[in-house]
Amino acid sequence: MIDIHCHILPQFDDGARSLDEALEMAVLAHKSKVNTIVATPHCNVPGEENNYYDDNYKKTFCKLSEALAENSIPVRLIPGMEVFVTFDLPNLIKDGKVTTINHSRYILCEFGFSEDPEFIELMIKRIKELGLVPVIAHPERYEIVKYDLDFAKAMVEAGGLLQVNKGSFKQAFGRTAQKCAYELLSENLVSAIASDAHYSTFRTPFMLDVKKELESICDTKTLFTDNPFKICSDIII
Repeated sequence: MIDIHCHILPQFDDGARSLDEALEMAVLAHKSKVNTIVATPHCNVPGEENNYYDDNYKKTFCKLSEALAENSIPVRLIPGMEVFVTFDLPNLIKDGKVTTINHSRYILCEFGFSEDPEFIELMIKRIKELGLVPVIAHPERYEIVKYDLDFAKAMVEAGGLLQVNKGSFKQAFGRTAQKCAYELLSENLVSAIASDAHYSTFRTPFMLDVKKELESICDTKTLFTDNPFKICSDIII
């Protein structure tokens, strides 16, 4: 499996609190048959420290990659970011302050949970105009999607891909988000399922249990492996 959304970079955002915890997360991922992790720290979140794609990101990424090799943990680390969408995002992209998933056309995007739907549609359009494909993180947690599945369909029709969190199927974000996650699956609106892991003790990158639970109701190979591979390899989905 390939996990395209994981806060594994140590001491970079609200994810892994140390290098040791990042390694523990990688071990957990590997035990659940994940062999590739996209490191996606929060980026451009209003009111918080602005973690951009800079020397600090690159040094932290390289340090963790080297530690994985030194500790013989067979997990490949790929660059990425979970970019909070603000009106100036296109300029940040042009200025190289944010990065896409493995420098592909796919960019992992997060909107505010109560964001105005018109703004979401506008920004999907603006991102598409740059030749990029927004992979929309955990839409099942957005208020507009939880209570209006037609808006999820509108996001997909506008050119977005939907990435659902594995924890949502376990009620990690409440019953309404869980119900929405299953509804998105039943409507074939989901392109990928990822961990959105932050720690080694809870919200972990262990994916196998959820994959097994979903095997009877969806094509888990497509959602956990094939589409994530295409995203990381810059192949059109």
